[in-house]
Amino acid sequence: MKTSELHASSFFDLSQTKADTLLLAVQYPWQVLAQIQRFVLELGPQLPKSDFEHITETIWVAKTAKIATNASLNGPLIIGHETEVRHCAYIRGSVLIGDGCVIGNSTELKNVILMNHVQVPHYNYVGDSILGYKAHMGAGSITSNVKSDKSLIVVRTGHEKLETGLKKFGAILGDRVEVGCNSVLNPGSIVGPNSQIYPLSMVRGIVPANSIYKKAGEVVALK
Repeated sequence: MKTSELHASSFFDLSQTKADTLLLAVQYPWQVLAQIQRFVLELGPQLPKSDFEHITETIWVAKTAKIATNASLNGPLIIGHETEVRHCAYIRGSVLIGDGCVIGNSTELKNVILMNHVQVPHYNYVGDSILGYKAHMGAGSITSNVKSDKSLIVVRTGHEKLETGLKKFGAILGDRVEVGCNSVLNPGSIVGPNSQIYPLSMVRGIVPANSIYKKAGEVVALK
């Protein structure tokens, strides 16, 4: 994948998120990760009071959302229309959740953007990441957002290295990406739209759009 293909418009239908202006303003999607907290705090007070409940100083929840009584919500946080937050979900803050999403039992979110109709329904950890429209993470699949040696994360595109300047960066999943159960997306993983990740995979680097990731070195085009 060329660096020119790494713009947000190559991964996402930006009509499916309230973060469209934020993503359009940067060269690469991961550059917004440091801005999510500020963006949520600025957007929250602008949301229509007829549609959103301002439940704490930094949390706004759509009136049509379903929130389990034992889910843990921490701001800054916006939860969109018709989204369901299930039993024992843990939302740690700096999170923008779109419409029609599912945040499942024991799922943990931190510093993420979930576009409309994303599903992270069972035992998922998603940190410092962006998930596109209708992206789905199978049970137990996670984003690993810090390298074991704590060094800054680099995105490699062929022979070119892009320094992100980030110590924490999980994954960028394009629209309609399917991640199989119990897979690990290593720090800085980027998966193009419409691609599929086999269960039990350990993903590193860039997976092109419209691909099936079977294992390292075995990525095939979708027919």
